[in-house]
Amino acid sequence: MDPLPSRNSQLAQRRADFASVPEMLDYAAQGQTGVSFYNAKGDLLSAIPWREVRERAHVTARKLIGAGFAAGERILITADTWPGFFDSFFGAQYAGLVPVPVSIPVGIGGKDAYLDQLRRQLFASGAVAAVGIDDLAGFLADAAREFPAVRLHGGKGALDALPEKAVDLRPLGPADLSYIQFSSGSTRHPHGVQISQRALMANLAGMTGPAGLDVVPGDRAVSWLPLYHDMGLIGFLMGPLSCQLAIDYLTPRDFARRPMQWLNIISRNRGSISYSPSFGYDLSMRRGAMQVPADLDLSCWRRAGIGGDMIRPEVLHRFADAFEPSGFDRKAFIPSYGMAEVCLAITFSPQGEGVRTDIVDRIALADQQRAVPAADPRDGQRARSFVLCGRVLPGHLLEVRDPDGKLLADREVGRIFIQGPSVMPGYFGEPEATREVLSDDGWLDTGDLGYWLNGEIVVTGRAKDLIIINGRNVWPQDIEWAIEAKRIVKNGDAAAFSIDTGEGERVVVAVLARVSGEEARVALARDVAGAVREAIAVDCDVALVPPTSGLPTTTSGKLSRARTKANYLAGLYTYKPAAA
Repeated sequence: MDPLPSRNSQLAQRRADFASVPEMLDYAAQGQTGVSFYNAKGDLLSAIPWREVRERAHVTARKLIGAGFAAGERILITADTWPGFFDSFFGAQYAGLVPVPVSIPVGIGGKDAYLDQLRRQLFASGAVAAVGIDDLAGFLADAAREFPAVRLHGGKGALDALPEKAVDLRPLGPADLSYIQFSSGSTRHPHGVQISQRALMANLAGMTGPAGLDVVPGDRAVSWLPLYHDMGLIGFLMGPLSCQLAIDYLTPRDFARRPMQWLNIISRNRGSISYSPSFGYDLSMRRGAMQVPADLDLSCWRRAGIGGDMIRPEVLHRFADAFEPSGFDRKAFIPSYGMAEVCLAITFSPQGEGVRTDIVDRIALADQQRAVPAADPRDGQRARSFVLCGRVLPGHLLEVRDPDGKLLADREVGRIFIQGPSVMPGYFGEPEATREVLSDDGWLDTGDLGYWLNGEIVVTGRAKDLIIINGRNVWPQDIEWAIEAKRIVKNGDAAAFSIDTGEGERVVVAVLARVSGEEARVALARDVAGAVREAIAVDCDVALVPPTSGLPTTTSGKLSRARTKANYLAGLYTYKPAAA
C-alpha cells in the first residue's frame, strides 16, 4: 500500500471557497488526494481517498436517516483518529444531523471522571445518539443509561448494524450548524461551542489564505493532533479538506510514545504543513535529538505552526537547533493565536519570519500592566519574553481593553476582544453563559490578556489564571517555568495558582512527586519553594501529588489550573511536607 498523492493531477485547487462541509467534501472527492493513517512504527495502516470518505459517509447518512433520526438532532461521537470517525462525522453532516465530537479518555485511572464528562456532554448537547470506537462502547452505554432520549449508543458496530435504506440525503447547508465543539475548559466548566457552517467557512478562508498559511497546490498536511480539539479538527481536517490536500495522521497516543514518527512521516511523505503546541516540539526534541535518522529531511516543512498553549520560544529555538542539520528552517515557524469560540484561528504571524519575541520588564508588567522593554534582556530576574502572534485575520476586528472598556494603546496590557464572521453564535443551550462572553453587537471576550505591538497581538496569559499578590499581577506560567528551568520537575509537572486565606492571597504550587521516601519529598518541596522565592520573591505552599493521580488536564491535553485548584481545595492533595 502506497501513500496517497500530494497533488491532484486534474482537479483544480479551490481554497476554502465553499458554503458548507458537505460541499467541500463533494469537491475534494473528485480528486486523488485523501487521508492516510499510520501507527507508532510508521507503518501505513490505511489510505482512503476523499472519494471513498464521501462514499462511506453517504452510507452512514442513509443508515441514520433510515433509522428515523430527525434533521437537526445531535449525535455524540468519540473522536479518535481512525476512519470510523470520518464515517460518523461526515455521515452526520450528510444526514442533516449535528455531530458533537468529544474526547477519548486521557490520563490514568480516569473512568469515573470520563463517565461524568460524557454525561455532562450528553446533557448539554441533548444528543440522541452516542457512538465511537468499540473500546468505549461500555462507557457510552453507562453514560447513556441516564438519558432516555439516546436511542442509539455503542461502538462503530452500532452504526454499521443499522440497515441502509434508499432514502434521499439531506446535507447540512450554509444556514445550519456544522457541529458542536466542547471548549477545553482550561479555566471554567466546558461549554458546547456552536460552530456554524458560515463561521467555519469564514475561518477556513482566512486560515488557508495569504494572511494565514497561504496553502498552495501540492501542499501536504501531517498531524498527530486530537480530532476532538479545534486545532486538530479544523486545522488538520477541515482546513486541508477545504483545499483538497492529502493528510497523514498519527494518533496522539502513538505520537506520545514515539514522537520522532511525526518527523519521519513529514520527511518521508514530504509534508509541508504541520502544527503543534510547544510541548510537542519539546517532546520531539528531547526524545529524538540524540538519535536523528541519517536520512531525515525536513526541508519540505514550510509551515511549522505553533498554537494551543502559551508559546515558549526557548523550546522552539532548541528544536530548530536540533533539526537544522536535517533541513529544518527555523523561519518556517508560524506562531498563531486562536480559540474554539472563534472556530480556531484569530491571528497568524507573518510567513517566513519565524519566532519573534518581545522582552519586557517583569516588574512593570506586574505593577503597571505595561510591557516595558527590559533594560537588560539577559537579566533572568527582570526580563520576560513573549512571542508576537501576528495580525488578526481579514474581516475581523481585535481590541485590547482595560477593565472599564477603554481601548488600550501599544504595550498596555488588557483583555483581548474579537469581532467578526468566525465568532460563534453562542454556547449551545446556554444563553446566560453566552451573554457573559458575547455582546449584542458580536464582540467576544476571549478571557485572554495581551497587548498590541506594531499592529500585532502579544498574548500574555489567561485573565482568570492571574495570581494577584500584594497588588502585583503574577502569571502562573512564570512560576511553573521557573521551576522547570531548574530541572526540579519535568515540563508539565507543576501547576501554580493562588487561594484566598482570609488574610490575602497565598501562592500554591502542586507538583508531581516522582520521588520516594520522606527525605526526597521534603527536598523536592524545599527546592520548589526556593525556585518560587527566587522567581517572584514570595513564599508558597507546595502540595505533592502522587504520579498515579496526575495533574488534571483539559480535553486538549493542556494543564488545567482551575481543576488543580479545585482538587487542592477539596482536600485531594493533602500531603504537604513540613519543610515546604
